[in-house]
Amino acid sequence: MNDVSLTFPRGFQAAAMAAGIKPSGKPDLSCVVSATDCAWAFAGTRSTTAAASVLRNRERYASGQPVRALVVNAGVANAATGRQGARDNADMADALGSVLNVPEDAVLTASTGIIGHLLPMDKVLSGIEHLPEELSEAALPFATAIMTTDTRPKTASATLPGGARIVGMAKGSGMIHPDMATMFAFAFTDAQVDQDALRAAFPGIVARTFNAVTVDGDTSTSDMTAVLANGQAGAVDLPEFLTALEGVMRDLARQIAADGEGASKLLTVKVVGAATEAEALTAARTCCVSPLLKSAVHGSDPNWGRVIMAVGRSGAQVDIEKMQVSVQGIPVFAGKPLGYDAATTSAAMKAASEVVFDIDLGVGQAQGEAWGCDLSAEYVSINADYTT
Repeated sequence: MNDVSLTFPRGFQAAAMAAGIKPSGKPDLSCVVSATDCAWAFAGTRSTTAAASVLRNRERYASGQPVRALVVNAGVANAATGRQGARDNADMADALGSVLNVPEDAVLTASTGIIGHLLPMDKVLSGIEHLPEELSEAALPFATAIMTTDTRPKTASATLPGGARIVGMAKGSGMIHPDMATMFAFAFTDAQVDQDALRAAFPGIVARTFNAVTVDGDTSTSDMTAVLANGQAGAVDLPEFLTALEGVMRDLARQIAADGEGASKLLTVKVVGAATEAEALTAARTCCVSPLLKSAVHGSDPNWGRVIMAVGRSGAQVDIEKMQVSVQGIPVFAGKPLGYDAATTSAAMKAASEVVFDIDLGVGQAQGEAWGCDLSAEYVSINADYTT
């Protein structure tokens, strides 16, 4: 959903502008600020070459202190930039804190783009000085300013009984194979939520949403997900809130997969009959990242043998004699090859914008779902020319 009328929950405002970080001249610097302190949960990439923003946010998270604002730049990842990169990242937070009269340690940072380039701090700091002039409740400008190779902004929202709202934005198109969250995804809510309870639930939500997305098998250095809750709408039912939050995150995750670089189809793999939820998710995501299966989806080829291969290499337990596979709802394997019309199945794949594989591993009761996209020649073209 990309509703131009979408607004932030009460107490939040955002600003976005073109600061000249991207050569394209498109918006590339943005912020979100809350009128009051926020409880928050965070997860950052587990890459051992994580960017300065991830490392600093992780330190802030460990402190347990509330946050008030977030500043994001797109175009430069500020990763593999050493001590200077760390200083520049801290200066971003300090600069936004100064112009908003918010403590520097209550400001989160995020950077995305080319790895190994220092931030053009003259442009960044000059832009931050003017960000307060652009503050409004509109959500779409922020969602647009955080994009890199995305073809469209990604937003999602939910309203809880009583009126509390959750509004989420994400960016991500390539270098998507999360070991936490290989993209940016931010959710903002005016619900009053206990921070400890939010943090306890967040890893599971991330596992079932952003860690269930893959485009190309590469985990980024820079990316993160966070949810900020300022409590201005009052207390909410925690289970209802967490279900709604997961729904927003799931929506964003699917949008990321559908907008994979060069993608023409969303690939959905639903696994049931697994020994554990973790194994179900692993099997599903392994299918989604398989270049062979992704290529088959691009060519509308119902080659279910590639599903068998991917599940087998995932390490998930499976009883091959009880295993079942369907493509677009058409059974193709049930412990043995089934007689099915390959041409009809191919036509069903070709006609759809979303290709769905249903898999029963035949060993348990757990289930999981993952999302990816097809693999096209355009993916190679986009990434062959990324910096040149």
